[in-house]
Amino acid sequence: MSAPSDNSDLRALIRTIPDFPKPGILFRDVTSLLLDGAGFSLAVDRLAAIAEGLKPDLIAAVEARGFLFGAALAKALGTGVLPIRKPGKLPGKKVGIDYALEYGTDRLEMHAHDLVPATRVLIVDDLIATGGTVNATVDLVRTQGGIVAGALFVVDLPDLGGSARLRAADVDVFSLMEFPGH
Repeated sequence: MSAPSDNSDLRALIRTIPDFPKPGILFRDVTSLLLDGAGFSLAVDRLAAIAEGLKPDLIAAVEARGFLFGAALAKALGTGVLPIRKPGKLPGKKVGIDYALEYGTDRLEMHAHDLVPATRVLIVDDLIATGGTVNATVDLVRTQGGIVAGALFVVDLPDLGGSARLRAADVDVFSLMEFPGH
């Protein structure tokens, strides 16, 4: 039996939690997908089918759930993994980028010299919402000389504008499924 083109089998494994983290928000929780061995395996296989055409040399996995999908995807593709971390997590010499949040700023870091210039990097995370973290990852990869091959997600929340912001930054965006609303 072939995979449904809309990934409805995987969509059924994504739990929706209303009013988290605040009233009116519908939180799309991929934990339920991660808990299902067959579902997680299918998700990685389908992500890999998309990623193969992008020909990445390296997977940039965004902390924290992006590590899970990014590492599995890198294994499937035979690439390495570039961890994109929050501050204070890396022991060696680091490079980083500060980025704006709705109320304040945050920072992402990677080890200096982990990214060889002209390396094709595919950015992977579980979900794209407003896009702040992934846009910062794009900027970090580019400032270190990397070529962004694309951004790949299990879930896109297009109404929050993150995928549109990435496209405006000249990044090809791919996801297995979309959920409307917040």
